[in-house]
Amino acid sequence: MPMTRAQIAAFFDRLAERLPEPKGELEYVNPYTLLVAVVLSAQATDVGVNKATGPLFKVADTPQKMVALGEARLKDFIKTIGLFNSKARNVIALSELLIERHGGEVPADREALVALPGVGRKTANVVLNIAFGQETMAVDTHIFRVCNRTGLAAGKTPDQVEARLEKVVPRERRRHAHHWLILHGRYTCKARKPDCPACVVNDLCRYKAKVVEA
Repeated sequence: MPMTRAQIAAFFDRLAERLPEPKGELEYVNPYTLLVAVVLSAQATDVGVNKATGPLFKVADTPQKMVALGEARLKDFIKTIGLFNSKARNVIALSELLIERHGGEVPADREALVALPGVGRKTANVVLNIAFGQETMAVDTHIFRVCNRTGLAAGKTPDQVEARLEKVVPRERRRHAHHWLILHGRYTCKARKPDCPACVVNDLCRYKAKVVEA
């Protein structure tokens, strides 16, 4: 059973009260390094990506510098990250296309972003939201789980959940909605053992197996 609009509003009000200015946990210095970090984060932890990109971004924080660095040297920086071989190829290729098609700048356009190697809709939405302030919903595994488990925005695919969120998230909460949901899924509504007693929205949640007492 889905939540009512009043319940959805309360859901986000509580998440906002607990964390007024949520932020992504990937470290970056500009829109380009954010894009690279998000590409590298696929099937990897933000902590692991940050350990690799800290040194990397000191020497390559623009597409031009990344292309000059080259694929082989890039692999040395990111070899601790899963799928680093294919990710290195994608980072070099997308850097070349940014120079060729966009003057070395990251476009603030979803269609242009998803045309880059290694960039899917979720990655594009993250970049558009964080770098350009667009009200996008980047549905990762955490958001997909939270939205289906709680009844906030159920869907069988990430695209369905994204479409549902676009309809139900209150206008004043759209800017930060995906960050609140990601962090809630990462630290409270965890996959194996959700911390229901610590959850600020447990009375609104539709999860049948929830535990409300510690």
